This record gives sequence, C-alpha cells and structure tokens, in this order.
Amino acid sequence: MIRLFLIVCAVFTLIDVNAQENKARNPVIFADVPDMAMMRVGDTYYMSSTTMHMSPGVPIMRSKDLINWQIVNYAYDTLANVDAMNLDNGKSTYGKESWASSIRFHNGIYYVSTFAQTTGRTYIYSTKNIEKGPWRRVTFQPAFHDHSLFFDDDGKVYMIWGNGKLRITELNEDVTGVKTGGVDQVLIENASAPAGNSIGLGAEGSQLIKVKGKYYLFNITWPRGGMRTVVVHRADNITGPYEGKVALQDLGVAQGGLIDMPNGEWYSYLFRDYGAVGRIPYLVPVKWEDGWPVLGVNGKVPETLDLPASKGLIPGIVASDEFNRKKGEPSLPLVWQWNHNPDNGHWSLTKRKGFLRITTGRVDTSFYLVKNMLTQRTIGPVCSGSTAIDVTGMKDGDIAGLCLLQKKYGMVGVKASGNSKAIVMIDAQSGSAQEIQTFPLSQKVVYLKAECDFRNKVDTARFFYSLDGTSWQPIGATLKMEYSLAHFMGYRFGLFNYATKSAGGYTDFDYFHISDKISN
Repeated sequence: MIRLFLIVCAVFTLIDVNAQENKARNPVIFADVPDMAMMRVGDTYYMSSTTMHMSPGVPIMRSKDLINWQIVNYAYDTLANVDAMNLDNGKSTYGKESWASSIRFHNGIYYVSTFAQTTGRTYIYSTKNIEKGPWRRVTFQPAFHDHSLFFDDDGKVYMIWGNGKLRITELNEDVTGVKTGGVDQVLIENASAPAGNSIGLGAEGSQLIKVKGKYYLFNITWPRGGMRTVVVHRADNITGPYEGKVALQDLGVAQGGLIDMPNGEWYSYLFRDYGAVGRIPYLVPVKWEDGWPVLGVNGKVPETLDLPASKGLIPGIVASDEFNRKKGEPSLPLVWQWNHNPDNGHWSLTKRKGFLRITTGRVDTSFYLVKNMLTQRTIGPVCSGSTAIDVTGMKDGDIAGLCLLQKKYGMVGVKASGNSKAIVMIDAQSGSAQEIQTFPLSQKVVYLKAECDFRNKVDTARFFYSLDGTSWQPIGATLKMEYSLAHFMGYRFGLFNYATKSAGGYTDFDYFHISDKISN
C-alpha cells in the first residue's frame, strides 16, 4: 500500500513538473527590450521598443501568444543625418536618440511614434502594412517626452506626455503636428502622488488605454529608498479629473500598459532593470475589480504564466548569420543593428561572397566613435557569440574583432603592427582601454568568442580565441560587465574594424554564431 502511494505521488509530481515546463516563465524575454508599447490587431500582437542610438530604430515585434516574439520591421532606417548620429566630428548620441515609443492601429493605419533628445523633435511613422511598410514620416517640435499617442472615439488625437507633471496635447486629426487652438493643458499635476511624497523618479512612461468607456493611464514612478512602481490613474473623460493608485510594487517590475487577449484575459506588459543584460520584459496577469485593473497574483509578479512556453529567443530576437545571401534576400536580417548610423560605402556582403567585409574609412582615436560596428543583443541567463575573421586585408594600426559593447566594454580581436599581427584582449572596465594580453598571430584566419553570464546578475564575460575553430583558449581577464546610463542599453555583441593610423584596410567576417549556452 505504501509502495502504491509512493508511485501515485511520483506520477503526480511528474505531471506537475511537465505542466510547469509547458508554461511560460518570467521574464518572457531575457534580453534588452525596454519601454515596450503593445497592441493587438485581431489575433496578432505587435510590440515596439526602445533601441536608443542603434540604427535602424524602433523595432517592431510580432507574436501570436504574447510569449514568442519575432522582429518583423523597424519604424526607420535613419532617424536623422546629424553629426551625433553619424559619429562625426567627435560627437555621439549614446543613451539618447529615440526613446519610449507608442504603437497604435486606427482606421486601417498603423502608427508608431517616438521622440528624440538628440534632435528635440517628435516623430510619427504610419503605414498600412506594419510588417513590410512603406512608412510615412511626420516630425515636429517639441520632443514630447515618453508620450502616449491616443486616438479617441470622437476622432480627436492626443499625446499624453511629461515627467511628474503630466500634460495632454491635442494633435491635428491627420496626425501631422500640434493642433492650433486644440487642448494643451496639465492633465495630472503630480502623477507620482499615489506612491508617496518622497519621489526620486517622477511619473513617466505614459501609456493610455480606454476600457468600457473609462480612460486608464499607466506610469512608472520610483520612490526614494524604494523600487520602481506602477501607478494607474483613471477618469471618465480624457482630460480628467483623474484618480490614481499604486497598481504594482514588486521586484521593480514597472513601466508599460495593458493588453487583452481574444479570449477576454488581460495582462500587463512591464519590464525590469536586470543589470548588464539590460531591461527585460515581464508579463503580469490582470483581473478587474471595481473598475480597476488589479496586477499580479496577490500583488506579486508570478514566475510562471498560463501561456505557452517560450521556444527561445533564437532566431526571433537574435540569430546566427553565415553572411551568405540568396538573391532577393535583405542584406542584413532584422536581428542586426548598427551602432549609430552606418557608413554604407564601407561595408559589403558582395565584395567577397559569404563574408561581411568592413573597410575602414577614416582614422579613429576612440572605440566609441568607431563606425560600422554591427551589433546584436546579448541574451540571458547565459549566451555566447563567436566569429571567424580573415585578417589578410588589415593595415598597420588596424584593430578588428568581436566586442561586448557598453561604456565598460571588452573585446577580443587582432591588432596589426607593421608587418606583424597579434591576437589581443582589451578591457575598458576601469574606464580606459587596457591591453590585458596579446599573442603573436602567424595565420590569416582566427576564431574569436565571447561568453556572458547574467545568472543572478553576476554579469561576467570571458573571451576566447582559437586557431582551428575547435580548440578554444581563454585570453585576458574576466570582464565585470556594468549597465551604464551613459549608454542606457544592455551589453551587445559587436563586430568591428577600425584604423588608428591610416584608412583603407579591411577585415572579412565569415559568420556570427550565437548560442544560449556557455562552456561552463
């Protein structure tokens, strides 16, 4: 009898384990996808996000289940052609360019809006086909901070924006700019008030939704000595008056809005600061009580969700690339973004079939100003990125390889000095670039790899090289990765080649492979 009881217990335990494995888990995307805005059109969800100084910008992601996402487009290729975005004349726009976007569908048209500190402007992109475009672009001043674009039922169009003191501004019905004589007023004098009197970060990240005739405004605020907090206000009229309350205060998961499913279930999409990997998305179930959205399970962010399990972030969010294009295929898959605007005359996928060639177009004195650095997100909890480079075309003073990009970056690559070359690991965690270790290189092809460990925010990275692509040797020191507001972005893998003495050299990258595993 005891034996039968133990067998039954074991069976039920196995069933429970299998059930847990078939459920989605938080975070739903273990990668830097911050400031999400989300909408549902039929049975398809679309999400936009912040990618700061990267180009192309404002990624559009698609999902059928709220868990498995794929990048399907970008709102723009180039936001503006200015020195700071082109990395010209010693200028850059790290941590700036386009921020928190808004995404809407209205009368058969998709809208994605954003703003940029770099230019001091607001941008609205519209299209009939969000996955293929083309996009219509409208831009005007000023830059409406963390705005929520909103089409009301009466045909009027608004933006809710600001920090702490939130404002509402009416736009022209064709969404081409601010409406002359339209609504332009303070919406909520102190939107942080529900979270207390001692506030470090004023309420921002506005996202407005209308449910059953009521307006619900989501914001993030951050009490001093506390954590990132979700505040929700509601009103019967879009211009108020609004009443507010704290909607969630757990794990620092905050900033986002509401999304409903075709079956009537509701979720709140939010994100969490998670160290060097960046700001990572969470989903929180929502119930409605007395006309208020109630977030979480007993006020907590659950580890598991009653949604399909994730199939992983490869290849929807990040992906390997052999740089071998068939006729008609885009030059670069959408998982790639350039660090700042690219110089399209100095990179190619056609000059040597099956390779990405990056040619230096000028001399650079700072790694942060290197043009044509091609990047992808790192992913958690662990990941590795690897490449093989042919260094035959490098010139004296050139440096090329694989990096982990943030303010405190690290890299493994090849440095050309005169007629000789060396494998080098460079570490900038001290605030300045230090050559930690070098080895002479006597062959034209070398293999490079970087491994990241984001488990429990340990945030360490190790670098490796190989002469045959099979046997890997560690090089240099362990990089202690650190999320810096100077870049305002999680660490990224980057492929680069730059000159320190004279332009014109080139490096051929054979492939980029990404994995959700590391060697230990």
